[in-house]
Amino acid sequence: MPDSITPSVSPDGDSMIVDMIRRFSQERLAPLAAEREKTKRIEADVIAELGELGVFGATTPAQWDGSEIDPVTYAKVVEEIAAGDGSVSTMVSVHNSPTCIVIGNYGTDAQKDRWLRKLATGEHVGSFGLTEPQAGSDASNLRTRAVKKGDRYVVNGAKQFISNATHPGSLVFFAVTDPSAGKKGLSAFVIDKTHPGFSVARVEEKLGQKASDTCALTFEDAEIPEDQRIGAEGEGYKIALSTLESGRISIAAQSIGMARAALDYAVGYARDRKAFGGAIIDFQAVGFRLADAKTRLEAARQLTLYAARLKAEGRPALEAACMAKLFASEAAEAICTTAIQTLGGYGFLADYPVERIYRDVRVCQIYEGTSDVQKLILQRML
Repeated sequence: MPDSITPSVSPDGDSMIVDMIRRFSQERLAPLAAEREKTKRIEADVIAELGELGVFGATTPAQWDGSEIDPVTYAKVVEEIAAGDGSVSTMVSVHNSPTCIVIGNYGTDAQKDRWLRKLATGEHVGSFGLTEPQAGSDASNLRTRAVKKGDRYVVNGAKQFISNATHPGSLVFFAVTDPSAGKKGLSAFVIDKTHPGFSVARVEEKLGQKASDTCALTFEDAEIPEDQRIGAEGEGYKIALSTLESGRISIAAQSIGMARAALDYAVGYARDRKAFGGAIIDFQAVGFRLADAKTRLEAARQLTLYAARLKAEGRPALEAACMAKLFASEAAEAICTTAIQTLGGYGFLADYPVERIYRDVRVCQIYEGTSDVQKLILQRML
């Protein structure tokens, strides 16, 4: 059994935890990342080991069996996992923030005892059901309805682009309880994924991150007890927005991890590859390109850690989180392009990891708020 994370509150991060996750990522995740893509599945034993390590409880208080690491350490942990396998980092990110954070911050003690403990240990894998076919960044445009009947809600509707849905566990989702109230008419709920009336309608075929499932969900007259509503009626929009800072810092860290892996591989290749009597890294056309990529990577990392540090200190972090997510996700694609270019024709082949990483990292500019949405928020905050 691997060592496990113990609670840490250091605003500068815990290097022992990060080192432990780095070893796990490089020894257990990276070597089989290509195989996971082929099978389109993350192995059960890897999920179990992540649970033993405390990764699934990273954002959950120790009171509820979580490892409760600080935001800076968590960002570094996500980076390390993403450097090993982007698909696994998406599973971890969605599970922790927003899913566990929502139950931890707004759930009742009974809900935490029933769902959060299992999530924190990895017995359950969490999913977050906000997006719908017609409502992505505009969360106020949801159509899934939850109609109150006695002490239950009857839920009908559909969700789209939902991660982790095929893994046993819990789903936090949002539905309209008062159609006349606009965004104040949304409410949050939690269910087991085996709940009657709920089903995974389809697992999507994707460009990248194929080991991380992305699903369409349906609710057909699903009866949900009132005590499975999270927070009060009408608080759903507020609850959904409360996860933005943590979620965007996490995606920024994920972008950095994948980009780092691609750049490291490209640098190693450039040192070994010989042309015109020397290593290609010694030619300015190659070396300068890699130097620019390294600079972008470090700039993205420092911006992300700054946002995480603000979060750790309890200071407003939304602006920094949006900037980090915007810059890191776009820089990561550029860095992966540099890696492919450095390998030349080999960079275009599936035999080499940079091709897969390039596809995996592209979605970071889309989920947890597109780049356009980040710019819109930052424009409003000027």
